[in-house]
Amino acid sequence: MSRRLLFLLTLGIGGVVILISLGMWQMQRLEWKLGIIEEMESRLVADPVVLPENPDPVTDDYKPVELTGTPTGQELHVLSSGTMAGTGYRVISLWDVDGRSIMVDEGILPLEAKETAPATSEQRIIGNLIWPDDAADSSPAPDLEKNIWFARDVARMSDTLDAEPFMVALRASSAPDPRVIPVPVDTVNIRNNHLEYVITWFSLALVWAVMSVYFFIRSGKESKKV
Repeated sequence: MSRRLLFLLTLGIGGVVILISLGMWQMQRLEWKLGIIEEMESRLVADPVVLPENPDPVTDDYKPVELTGTPTGQELHVLSSGTMAGTGYRVISLWDVDGRSIMVDEGILPLEAKETAPATSEQRIIGNLIWPDDAADSSPAPDLEKNIWFARDVARMSDTLDAEPFMVALRASSAPDPRVIPVPVDTVNIRNNHLEYVITWFSLALVWAVMSVYFFIRSGKESKKV
């Protein structure tokens, strides 16, 4: 076998092995992500518990909690559009819960209701613990003067409100006429593109194998003519 054919054979087999390995790795990642989503969904349907003293972002994410607290009137507005509740502001309010400063993601406040005064009476609510981080490198910095945010940034919001570094996504409240439209808490927005990656890597492996066989056969025929 000539050096050229040996090189093509090595390149073809090596490329296929690498691409298949990447596909297998993404299959493992897919199984891992599906396990996380399944665990999250099981937490969503669980009975609410008392708000933990020190919630853990790994073991307590999406955990249902029930608490009684009083909105302080301080809140942050996150510009939101395209949601089932329409265009408006996502309200992140500060609550006093037995002396603790807790951020509550109340839902969408319609644009026309922006000037409506927030409730400041004691309420009993049911919600889910969340640690959202919608901020990206391309996200504009919040306009603190106008109280307009463009992403839920737990770390920065907790510093701004001097609150604990997590949120409670509101699902139900004892308030008789809430001004904010709650947003359903689910796992739909958890990114899971691993199946697409699996298909991509395996498809590339097939294409690479076909091309390698083609060039190997073609080079073999050309070498015989010489």
